[in-house]
Amino acid sequence: MTALSGGHLAVDFASGSVPALIPFLSDKFHLGYALSALLLLAATVSSSLVQPLFGLWSDRRGALWLIPGGVLLAAIGIGGAAVSPTYPIVLLLVLAGGLGSAAFHPEGAKFAGYASGERRASGMSYFNIGGNTGYALGAFATGQLVVWLGLRGCLAAMLPVALVGVALVWLMPFLGRLRPSAAAVAARGPVGEDDLRAMTLLAGVIALRSIPWFTLLAFVPLWLVSLGHSKADGNRLLFLMLLAGAVGTLLLGPVADRFGLRRTLVVTQAAVAPLVLVFIYVGGVLGAACLMLTGVCVVGTFGVTMVLSQLYLPRHVGVASGLSVGLSMGIGGIAAVVLGAVADAVDLRLALTASALAPLLGVGLSLRLPRPAARRARLAGPAPAVD
Repeated sequence: MTALSGGHLAVDFASGSVPALIPFLSDKFHLGYALSALLLLAATVSSSLVQPLFGLWSDRRGALWLIPGGVLLAAIGIGGAAVSPTYPIVLLLVLAGGLGSAAFHPEGAKFAGYASGERRASGMSYFNIGGNTGYALGAFATGQLVVWLGLRGCLAAMLPVALVGVALVWLMPFLGRLRPSAAAVAARGPVGEDDLRAMTLLAGVIALRSIPWFTLLAFVPLWLVSLGHSKADGNRLLFLMLLAGAVGTLLLGPVADRFGLRRTLVVTQAAVAPLVLVFIYVGGVLGAACLMLTGVCVVGTFGVTMVLSQLYLPRHVGVASGLSVGLSMGIGGIAAVVLGAVADAVDLRLALTASALAPLLGVGLSLRLPRPAARRARLAGPAPAVD
């Protein structure tokens, strides 16, 4: 599990570098809010739209090489984008980096499920802590290196990501042993049928939760700049939001195991809107604290939604993982561009406010999520609490 979490840290370090690069690339290419958000959309859509296909490939044939391959492609794409001479080439290389993320996540999440044992939510949280920490560190470290060295500093930031990819190539034989044998799978008995209705409801919850999150990822630094602060101040606040999310992953995984996946999801979904509104309209220390709590509520439940998706689609675990992560990236990235256009036409405050209201609709959907059948949890051990 440590190797998988480390790979997750590396690939999401590369992804987390994109929001940090946005204000610098915006200055270099004289971009408005919509074109700035398009950089984030390029990274997120390339990973989200293709990710379920990688998951299907994983389910049908297995593709362990996608774990190191995805990390290496993410490093090459994002590093190259930072030093590209034209905006279209930047977009193409960011798309390539997103494909690396798409390749890694379904296979990585599937093997993390194999390694989790009885405590599925806690195990998946441990896998996700790597990714969430990596995203936070990517936003912070890349932002600082670019401040010090210019956009070439991103190449230095991507070097350790590439080294992790090489290390994962060497660890592939060990990772392959995590896959359960045919005898072990047969001993667990049938895993049940896929519940497409439940997965559709969960997809709606994930999509609505992602709208404010990716809007904040795209615009927190620019929002701080609009209030008279520096780009470095904006990137530091973005880092605090992401770091709080990583901490939330550690906290909410055990909470979900004890009190139930669905209960945890409902409570955190309901908290997002008021927290974002306090950040926008109150600001200051209280606003920063609420922004960090937003990270806890959104990022901290990534593992919860991933486990639920695997329980709702027990016959297609790779696809479930791809949908869980990919939907949040795709819908959130598209929403950020649309709201960027709103910010260009009116102002950024209105765009951020509109994004904050979306999770309220998701509360109703989360209340309708059914309890996964207990037999489905045999996929990787006894069932976690789901109420």
